[in-house]
Amino acid sequence: MIQSIALKKLVPSPRNVRKSSDVLADLQLRADIAARGLLQNLVVRIGKRGKFEVEAGGRRLAALQALAEEGTLPESHEVTCLVIEGEESEVREVSLAENFQRLAMNPADEAQAFAAIIEAGATPEDVARRFGLTVRFVEGRLRLAGLAPCVFEALAEGTITLDMAKAYGAISDVERQAHVYAELQDAWYQITPDTIRRMVLDATVRGSDPRAILVGRDAYLAAGGRIERELFDDDASESWIDVALLEDLAHKAMEQAASKTAQEYGLAWVRPTLGNYVSHDLVEGLGRLPCEPAPMTGEEAQKLGELEAYYDRVAAILEDEDSDEEEVAKAEQELVVIDRAMRALNDRPPVLADELKAEAGAFLVLSRNGEPALVPQFYTETEIVSEGEGALEAVSESETVAPKGGALSQRLLDELAMQRRDILAIHLANDQALALDFMVFTLADADGHDWRAKKASTLIGSVASGPVTGFEAKDAPASAALAEFAGSLDESWRSGESDVERFERFRALSDDARSAWLGHVVSRTLIASLACEGERSVPLHEMLGSLLEIEPAHWWRPTAANYFDRIAKARTLEALDAAGGPELVSRYAGSKKAELASAAERIFSGNFIGDADVKERAQAWIPAIMRFGTADVQEQAAEGLPAEDEVDNEISEQAA
Repeated sequence: MIQSIALKKLVPSPRNVRKSSDVLADLQLRADIAARGLLQNLVVRIGKRGKFEVEAGGRRLAALQALAEEGTLPESHEVTCLVIEGEESEVREVSLAENFQRLAMNPADEAQAFAAIIEAGATPEDVARRFGLTVRFVEGRLRLAGLAPCVFEALAEGTITLDMAKAYGAISDVERQAHVYAELQDAWYQITPDTIRRMVLDATVRGSDPRAILVGRDAYLAAGGRIERELFDDDASESWIDVALLEDLAHKAMEQAASKTAQEYGLAWVRPTLGNYVSHDLVEGLGRLPCEPAPMTGEEAQKLGELEAYYDRVAAILEDEDSDEEEVAKAEQELVVIDRAMRALNDRPPVLADELKAEAGAFLVLSRNGEPALVPQFYTETEIVSEGEGALEAVSESETVAPKGGALSQRLLDELAMQRRDILAIHLANDQALALDFMVFTLADADGHDWRAKKASTLIGSVASGPVTGFEAKDAPASAALAEFAGSLDESWRSGESDVERFERFRALSDDARSAWLGHVVSRTLIASLACEGERSVPLHEMLGSLLEIEPAHWWRPTAANYFDRIAKARTLEALDAAGGPELVSRYAGSKKAELASAAERIFSGNFIGDADVKERAQAWIPAIMRFGTADVQEQAAEGLPAEDEVDNEISEQAA
């Protein structure tokens, strides 16, 4: 029976089969209901004391209640419900069936739907706000809607993956997209998104391309490749037409070179890439092996000492207030030259100890001159538990180990720092008085009197982006809350045609609206930091966190994807020990790493059967580096960080 029921009479059912949720998806659902209302009835059962228990639609109920709490809906709001009767087992089946019968939309369907809304007069920002999505996500789907028809149909039918479709969309030329798609239909070699992207961007490849130099003209022609030459073309400027074929031949040539290089250096493995640098996704999940720089010769050490003394003499000119402009300009140029020479002496390639080579691997890149080049940085696929004098202690997946320390990967540290930054940012954004004090102090303190001090934000410049390009903390409550906060800002002033008109309209906003903008612009300047010593340490962030009384465990939970899959097994066992003691550790110590990570995610979310005090400790636990506090926390967290000389250099510089 269909019935309208007051929202205040609806309560969650203890029988609802969905026990876990997705914070970002919940925010999207709330935004969708606020924009269009409830599109699907709740399924309820008559409960006690005049209440109705929601058997199917618990997420929708939570969204409605949240909208009522914030004042968007009245508590007396009427909700259309389907009232059912039956045994408890039958009711559970209704809940289970409703969740199982849902099917995620195909990206092509999403793209068409968004495009239709845009054509009706909405903007990408409107769509993002209405559906609780990021503007970047909406714009990405709109680019899919503009793909060549043949490519779009292939995506809709599942013939190509979403990553492949995005690769075709690297350019807006739909004719080029269609041409590449047709060319690849009869390919007998493996097609990757990278191959597609290079093909649509490069209609042809010149003979001087590193891939062409690597493969060689004769080998390319022998494999059936085609070449076009204009009247004045030479071997370097001629056009190689079959890009996908060239890519396949180049991959095989690099694989052969990698195998040869592994034998030559005595390494366990060498992985090739056609890029001229090692991207972050290639080293994801690998551990960096310790290695010392090649020793400096006596002559090099003497030269470095001379350069350092010369640098001090020239720098003194800049510090002297009586130096004229010509002297200062000349000194600045000389310092650049001296610094470059000092870097050349200090940046020596690392040398790996012989006893580590049996488990060590490296990457082979394709240099710009078409020659395979080994990047002088070594990795291992085995968990690193501890490091000694030139030796590495490793643990296999099946071994039972006692909890010990182990360095976290630089990529993981960077991602954790960015997520912790978002937690601090959303709190600072909501405390405008503190944000104002912080902004004024930062601007006042930026007079250069202490040039060695680490900056806590980018208030004097652009929005802080973070150490990992393109990283988004998906499903993270803080990131979702920041997006929701930004979406709630009054942007009516942006409609002004000139900056003068926009400023007048901005000044006309209410005090609350302008205060919200203050919190927003200040919070987005925060740089990524961790509670530690060294590169990621920002003591002012610890003070801000204490003033805001932040509880990071409420805003970030460790999962397999964002933490446990990416740390040493021993560290996961340490976390279990903190939550449940030796008994909990012994229960999982013999598990393989993947199984342990999955179990840890469940335990630290509180979704497990256990003692109440163990659950409480598990739900309150986070790595020390994610907390906000005093120097005690920093010292405690420092154990999880690599030493200063182990921090990643730019990988692109390693390959140069």
